[in-house]
Amino acid sequence: MAAPFFNSLCGDGENLLTTSTSSNLDTDVLVVGAGPTGLVLALWLTTLGVRVRIFDKSAEPGTTSRALAVQARTLELYSQLNIADAVVERGRKAIAAHLWVSGKDVARLVFGDMGVGLSPFPYPLVFPQDEHERLLSSRLAAAGVEVARQTELVGFEEREGHILAHLKRPDGTSETCRAAYIAGCDGARSPTRETLKIPFRGGEYSHVFYVADVEGGGPVMNGEVHVGLDKTDFLAVFPLKEEGRARLVGTLRDEAEQIRENLTWNDVSTKVLQWMRIDVKRVNWFSTYRVHHRVAEHFRHGRAFLLGDAAHIHSPVGGQGMNTGIGDAVNLAWKLAAVVHGNAEASLLDSYEPERIAFARRLVATTDRAFTGVTSSSGFARLVRLHIVPLVLPILFRFPSFRRFMFRTVSQTAVNYRGSNLSEGRAGSVHGGDRLPWVAGQANGDDLGNFTPLKSLVWQVHVYGEPTAEIKAACQERKLPLQVFPWSFETQRAGLRRNSAYLVRPDGYIGLVDVAGGGQGIVSYLDTRKISSK
Repeated sequence: MAAPFFNSLCGDGENLLTTSTSSNLDTDVLVVGAGPTGLVLALWLTTLGVRVRIFDKSAEPGTTSRALAVQARTLELYSQLNIADAVVERGRKAIAAHLWVSGKDVARLVFGDMGVGLSPFPYPLVFPQDEHERLLSSRLAAAGVEVARQTELVGFEEREGHILAHLKRPDGTSETCRAAYIAGCDGARSPTRETLKIPFRGGEYSHVFYVADVEGGGPVMNGEVHVGLDKTDFLAVFPLKEEGRARLVGTLRDEAEQIRENLTWNDVSTKVLQWMRIDVKRVNWFSTYRVHHRVAEHFRHGRAFLLGDAAHIHSPVGGQGMNTGIGDAVNLAWKLAAVVHGNAEASLLDSYEPERIAFARRLVATTDRAFTGVTSSSGFARLVRLHIVPLVLPILFRFPSFRRFMFRTVSQTAVNYRGSNLSEGRAGSVHGGDRLPWVAGQANGDDLGNFTPLKSLVWQVHVYGEPTAEIKAACQERKLPLQVFPWSFETQRAGLRRNSAYLVRPDGYIGLVDVAGGGQGIVSYLDTRKISSK
């Protein structure tokens, strides 16, 4: 099946045109890698009417995975594509986490709906990456785009107005492909990044960790998250959808860490398993890995972009990795679509790297400190994780303000692009570059409220109260959808200002806050950045 697909995708390399018109290219965007990042990028672009081709060197989607958490911001972005409900249905809400220290269950932290009033998805969700990929792949296939498997990127170069990529097909033959842009979503050993010779600075942690999909029993197989800490050992238990099934992430026996190959379940450290009383009846699969912390020096070079693990990798603390890659994909997708369709100049793409690399650097630094605290053998680190954290954390969780802070941080709803050249204006606590604050709908609790219009994936203006005549005229002139919401206590609590105009980007972030609501600010914003709202 892959050969005919690539016959339609690629040319024979003999008579390649160098013009940049879409009709002379094999595709608009060539996506390298079909993990969650690549799949979301391809799905978002396809929804926006951009021609996409996506391939992966693996023969089939992954069956083992470390990424488990789907954060609220990811679900909000998925709601724009109408797939959030399917993810929630197939996943499992994490309602609480237990902290075990030296054989004792010392604390139970209730998550519940930590983000009530902050997001239509006010909870952490456990949904394994392998199942996640299958869902995304099926949605992409339904949209008419199949992933070409067992296909590798050999290299590429930028020509006048396009990318010329060299591919190796499943049968070993070579192909060339012309695309307007190439997106490297091809993991930590990214051939795209290596072709671009972009440094990937950082380091590797000393410990070897394992991840296992198991079936079993015991008190910790109760549908809640359990984290076990000891002087040297670590184990996390994440409940899966099916009862009695969980994903374990832990450390190996000391002597096993020296072995690089053929490690099995028999090589895991059993100390924490024993005092958490986990009765493992069956191991469905088992894998080991080392944790790295690295950020690419650049996320873009000309017509080539890096996303996900190709751009940044870090420790699994907080379940941020996969969600950050998905955020990269959405940020880039709407910008590529605008440029491809002629609704923005190519300079719009300059905003991708500064918006995403700043967050990636902060995230790597934060998770590095947290991961070091969890795994370090130093006396101070042991004191903190075995004595101070179990004492202090349950106390802090009693305060709603702390719980809201934790939700905003971990859920990625606090991620903002305030420093971007696409961000302008401020009204109260809401700045240009912030995620649009969520306001619940009036009909029922399942309503996405003011997020519902974001499903259109277009620029739009929101007014909470009464729009001025000037705002109405500006929206009509620029063909901008104008969404008017009644002023209420909920909108005020969300930080929105009455009668101000908020120019919202296709990804749900605010481009401009126009306090005066005069309309000229919106016109000037679009003209200055040469953006059409079509």
